Amino acid sequence: MRLLIASTSTVHGGTYLDYLSETVKNFFGKRKVTFIPYARPGGITHEAYTEKARAAFGEMGIELRGLHEYENPRKAILEAEAFFTGGGNTFLLTDMLHRKDLMKTLAEAVRAGAPYMGSSAGSNIAGQSMQTTNDMPIVYPPAFTTLGLLPFNLNPHYMDPDIGSTHMGETRETRIREFHCFNTTPVLGLREGSWLEVQDDDILLKGALTARLFRQEMEPLEIEPGSRVNVD
Repeated sequence: MRLLIASTSTVHGGTYLDYLSETVKNFFGKRKVTFIPYARPGGITHEAYTEKARAAFGEMGIELRGLHEYENPRKAILEAEAFFTGGGNTFLLTDMLHRKDLMKTLAEAVRAGAPYMGSSAGSNIAGQSMQTTNDMPIVYPPAFTTLGLLPFNLNPHYMDPDIGSTHMGETRETRIREFHCFNTTPVLGLREGSWLEVQDDDILLKGALTARLFRQEMEPLEIEPGSRVNVD
């Protein structure tokens, strides 16, 4: 099983996926990529979102086609060489994959060897559930369970508290601690410009920033870039 799990598709001052371009090219090689555009709500169509991804992948020399372009999405997933799921709203993405009965099929295809890349919402669904997303519940999915490819949940776009801010609302860390009042699943806070490279059970943090690992009833742990992520 091979995964590329990114916090975001675009970092400040950059363009779509440019900071990851060499990594993406090495990850997919000559494989054709099936793009899953379901996370994007109103304002941009699946067609427009796919064209944005297609243009970026085209510059990398990689062929990409949207899952919505196939008459039979389940068959397309089973026959796909590789996958990229883009960002947007994780509730919507999870809802559509469950309602189309594609979540289990996608997980099985990835476990069978098709490389999977996700960014933001597409990364969220690589975890055990989508319950640690930052997104608003704009739809109500049949279940919160996701692909279960990683032994923990993700919190992409993880932000540390701004010590100079007068904002009194909850921090990301507070929200994750609330999750751990009722759930035992570890959570990895993935900061912007960071990503995970996964080969079977070997999970490596890449990028310039540390990641923050939260486990129930334990102090958070900072994981250094280049280190392996171990939740035990």
